[in-house]
Amino acid sequence: MSDLTAFGPDFPFDYAAWITHPAGLGRLPRDAAGTEVAVIGAGAAGIIAAYELMRLGLRPVVYESAEFGGRLRSRVFEGTDGIVAELGGMRFPVSSRGFYHYLGLADCETRPFPNPLTAAAGSTVIDLEGETHFARALSELPPLYGEIARAYDEALASQAAFPELQAAIRARDTKAIKALWDPLVADWDERTFYDFVAHSDAFQRLGFRHREVFGQVGFGTGGWDSDFPNSMLEILRVNLLGLDDNQRFVVGGVEQMLHRLWTLPADCAHWPEGTTLASLNGGATRSRVTRLARAGAGIRVTDQWGSETDYPAVLATCQTHLLTTAIDVEEELFGQKMWMALDRTRYMQAAKTFVMVDRPFWNDIDPATGRPVMSMTLTDRLTRGTYFFDNGPDRPGVICLSYSWMTDALKVLPLSEERRVELALKALAKIYPGVDIASHIRGTPVCVSWEADENFLGAFKGALPGHYRYNHRIYGHFMQAGLPEAERGLFLAGDGVSWTPAWVEGAVQTALNAVWGILAQFGGSTPEGNPGPGDLYPDCGPVRLPD
Repeated sequence: MSDLTAFGPDFPFDYAAWITHPAGLGRLPRDAAGTEVAVIGAGAAGIIAAYELMRLGLRPVVYESAEFGGRLRSRVFEGTDGIVAELGGMRFPVSSRGFYHYLGLADCETRPFPNPLTAAAGSTVIDLEGETHFARALSELPPLYGEIARAYDEALASQAAFPELQAAIRARDTKAIKALWDPLVADWDERTFYDFVAHSDAFQRLGFRHREVFGQVGFGTGGWDSDFPNSMLEILRVNLLGLDDNQRFVVGGVEQMLHRLWTLPADCAHWPEGTTLASLNGGATRSRVTRLARAGAGIRVTDQWGSETDYPAVLATCQTHLLTTAIDVEEELFGQKMWMALDRTRYMQAAKTFVMVDRPFWNDIDPATGRPVMSMTLTDRLTRGTYFFDNGPDRPGVICLSYSWMTDALKVLPLSEERRVELALKALAKIYPGVDIASHIRGTPVCVSWEADENFLGAFKGALPGHYRYNHRIYGHFMQAGLPEAERGLFLAGDGVSWTPAWVEGAVQTALNAVWGILAQFGGSTPEGNPGPGDLYPDCGPVRLPD
């Protein structure tokens, strides 16, 4: 693996080292062992937190509103054995060391993701304004594309001390990271990604056409124009931590990781050998949570069937907007500044359209060109990004016909699955006029629009300029010793709580923050040689901007 990890930059804490330390995460007081703790949501944050709480000797009670897996949702095509469409997270950078630790525990196999201009994709087609280019590497594209890549590297170096910061992250040099990153927070919180690009000296020299193509095609995984309105801090984190590079996918679907953790026996305090999350939960999660209210020193959780249970601690891993819509949360459980932060969280839209095909026909060679008949495709057409998944010559393949965000995702929001496929095929036919994709399609399409799902209301957070203070409040909420008694006991986790939304490592790290917070609430402690995130937070936590 690369030596670049998701270490900071806002809070440089080595989560992977903490969870793999032989001394363990901590120890509870004897009288706290076996205590029930509610975990709302069976996605990555919920299941990972529940797994670690179980290992500490607590009894996590997991609630799930609809589908196990959250946004690690792998939909198996009907009638197949492990042919999947990844509706949520599908590509996982190797810098996500915490996430890969749990992938390893679950014994999941990964392979390189077929991103544009990578060996895993084989070949790439870029189609912009009706002009099509075929390439296997950046050097095979017209000079404009190389100029864009060099201009962005120059912009990062001149405006964000990028080489120095990334070197500090590689070295896990907390002092150097904070010295370089903290001033950037004040400089770039209120400025957009587009501002960063458009006003850099490098892009100023090149002009609008280069910025336009940069937005359509981007770098790493594809176009970035959907992120142009976002705070530049969010994009810097992606670049610094290698989140858009060296990505892999999980063979058979990433959702299986969570199912395996659910049934994986662990070395636990208090619980007998062979204990699993499934066994502690009677083999099934509880139902949708509809209300959270203070009940004495604890919190009362009410599910959709009216069942009420009181817990000394509750971890909510759902999208924050659900705490103001789907779940009736007693107002006193959060301070008003926290409510402001939760309400102002902005979620981005995302849509995917998948079809299963009889075989990986895109590998066929066109005798007229000597090239594959189709390639990983980036375009300004409706599809935006098209990806191909080869399960072997004798097994069905999968095509992600379209992966789009924001305005492009909204264009298909009210449409049926069949209509989405029709529009995607129409767009691709203009790029590949001689290829009859439809003749290869088998079964029914699989589609998703996350903003239309009542249990999500959006795909992932996209912080706008000025949102750093809100993110700081939500992220640091696990440090509850200074909160009023009425606001303690309800913890938050998930990639939307993190500094790196849309990346599962953010869900892992905030889940572990919450584990530390719950351990602290019960009077537990971390080993002297293995301090947890809350132990180091006062010294190297995120910089605070004045209100």
